[in-house]
Order: sequence, then structure tokens, then C-alpha cells
Amino acid sequence: MPDATKVAQATEADVLTVKDYKSGDKPIWCPGCGDFGVLSATYKALAALQLQPKDVVVAAGIGCSSRTPYFMSTFGFHGVHGRSLPIATGMKLANPDLTILVMGGDGDLMSIGAGHFPHAAARNVDITCIMMDNQTYGLTKAQASPTSSMGHKTKSTPYGVIAKPMAPVLFALANGATFVARGYSAKPNDLTDLIVQGIKHPGFSFVHVQSPCAEFFNTYDFYDEHIEELPSDWDQQDLKAAINLALTEEKVHLGVFYQEERQSFGAAVRQFEPEGKQFDLAEYLQRFS
Repeated sequence: MPDATKVAQATEADVLTVKDYKSGDKPIWCPGCGDFGVLSATYKALAALQLQPKDVVVAAGIGCSSRTPYFMSTFGFHGVHGRSLPIATGMKLANPDLTILVMGGDGDLMSIGAGHFPHAAARNVDITCIMMDNQTYGLTKAQASPTSSMGHKTKSTPYGVIAKPMAPVLFALANGATFVARGYSAKPNDLTDLIVQGIKHPGFSFVHVQSPCAEFFNTYDFYDEHIEELPSDWDQQDLKAAINLALTEEKVHLGVFYQEERQSFGAAVRQFEPEGKQFDLAEYLQRFS
């Protein structure tokens, strides 16, 4: 993790490049991990947008993908398991000028953190949530995750998964996310474009990334065979069509499923600032006396 003082004092270069977003700490993921591609795409996206590292915060929970803040020269917050979204919400409300990325995996965001997701999406908090989905718990060595397919045998499900897997894109669409996309870690350039669009979008952006675990559940061959770009004439404003596709797709579609313009949570909250009053603790406690 970079020194906070150095980040804050970083000079504004004429042109920022990918190396300006690298902390100098080497990623410790297993060889072939899809998260390398996601990290590379994130570097490229920040460089494309020319965002100063001091103006970016990466929030994460627990898991392989949640180590991302350590490998970036931006500010970072490595929180407890599943709590990256409320942490990011607080940071965005406190300082709306920050660009905030939430980086996590299917375990962190779709299990213990799943209760926070609907609220962040429905409130339309202006943050970008990038979920690296490998359909397994890699950090704890190959247990079934919320997105593991039915029948998948793991250390925690020796007879096969019997629960229907979570569908992250459908989950985001159903809960009111205003930007929903899917990428593939083995296509980092395309993923870069999706992350750029997500960051530029003024609201809750969700980028679901199929990011295989080469060590415990290698799905590269499957996704190489099943991925398909969304049609060039796909209507990104048609929520019903996006939900229907997420429900019925046989291929794994890449691209922007849906986006809409809606007032962000921060903008809505700040409308009440003129009505704010100084909090009087003594008066408040009188209510309970």
C-alpha cells in the first residue's frame, strides 16, 4: 500500500500513464489468475481518464480480488468482509469529488456483502463496483461460492452444490443499478472500456467480470467458448430486455446491458442541506426522559 503522504503530494504530470497507478507492490495472485487482467484494465481505465491518484479511492473487503488496493498508487481502504459498499457510500458522501471504486469477488459481494448491494444500487450511490467472479472461494482454497453452478463439487460441497447460483447481472438490474455491464478478464482492453464508461456514469455502476481462478476452478476454456458480445444494435435503455436476457441467456454476453440517468444519492441528500439544524443532544435525550 502506498504512503498516504506521497499520494497526497504527488505532482500533476502532463500525461499520466499506467505506471503512475502502480504502487510498486507486486500482486501475489496465483499465475494465470483472472484478477491480473482486471487490475491491468483498471490501470488503463484510470490512465485513459487521466484521474489523479490522490483523487481516487479503492475500497475492498476480504478475498483474493480484495487485495487490489495494495497494488495501486491511489488511496485504498481494505475493510472487513463484505462491507466495502457501505464504506464506499460513506466516503462518497463525505467527499463527493472523489472517484471511488469498489473491488471485490463473488464471495465478498454476493454472500456476506449481498445485503448491502441492493441499498447501494437503489440509492444510486455514485461509485463503480467491479466484481471479479471466479465462482469459488479462492483465498480459502476452493469452497463453493454464491455463483458456483449447481452440481459443482468442492471441499464444502462434496456431493455437489444444491443451491441455485446467484446471477450478479440480474441482481444488479433488479435492484436499480443505473449502469450494468459484464466483461471478461481475458479481454482486458474491452474491459478497460467498460470500466471507463462505469466511472464516467453519474450513479451506481456495476461491472461484472468473469475472472477465472486458474488454481482451483479453471473456467477459461468454458468462457472462451461461450462468451459473445451484445449485438451492436442492443438498446441499453431497455430494462425489460436486459432483465429478460439476464434470465434466459445461454451464451455469456459481454458489454453494457443497461444504463439510465437518475439523480445520484449524494445529489439527492445535499438538497436537504439548507434544512439542516445543529444537533442538540440534550434536547434529543429529553424525548426519552
